[in-house]
Amino acid sequence: MPEAWEILTLRGLAATDERAEKFVGSLIIHREGNPEPVESVTVAIKRTVLAELHENLGRLLARSTGITRRTS
Repeated sequence: MPEAWEILTLRGLAATDERAEKFVGSLIIHREGNPEPVESVTVAIKRTVLAELHENLGRLLARSTGITRRTS
């Protein structure tokens, strides 16, 4: 059976400028069911992936908790 990991947070996600196509940060993870300490993995994420995550996570949260979207 493959190992299962729990994502705790994503820290320090930053880019060199506002037009950047790649962002770098640290993914903080923990192996499920293991008393070992958390691990930090440096990750690079493309803008397109962040946009996809934003869209998908927004839909997931709206369905699961009934969050209403704010319009401004």
